[in-house]
Amino acid sequence: MTAQWYALQSKPNQEQLLWYQLDLIDVEAYLPRLSVRPTNPRARTLVPYFPGYLFARLDWQTQPFCRLAWLPGMQRIVSFGGEPASLPEHLIAALRARVEQANLERKDPLAGLQSGDRVRVTAGPFAGYEAIFDTRLNGGERARVLLSFIASLQVSLEVPAAQLERVRLRR
Repeated sequence: MTAQWYALQSKPNQEQLLWYQLDLIDVEAYLPRLSVRPTNPRARTLVPYFPGYLFARLDWQTQPFCRLAWLPGMQRIVSFGGEPASLPEHLIAALRARVEQANLERKDPLAGLQSGDRVRVTAGPFAGYEAIFDTRLNGGERARVLLSFIASLQVSLEVPAAQLERVRLRR
């Protein structure tokens, strides 16, 4: 029998502990986590994509259930009708790709912007307008920009950071 992927349920908030325990007994495990930017600097920057669950590649011939059942942090193997439910390899590969893509998209949208840089608002009621970047606001999720309406009149506007993009100068 070859190894297959299975979903494991951990005890509450102990996904990482179970992941470490599986690594100690040489079981390949995958704990999908998203990168976040919390407002509290002491909070976690990686959170589980599926809180309370992780995936392990198991071969029941070499890894008997009793070896996993009492691991610290382990609650149960996801089963249907008393049989552990295996997951196809392509599903885990797709999940890895999706989590990696989500983590790439969560990068700081204001990275590299300095006060005075030209930006374009990409969504919301001011979509399409160009503005001047002023500053990052509370936690970096919002920004203040200066929007030019009439001649030299500039209006201060607060927008979500994700709705801004740098204007590239044409040569």
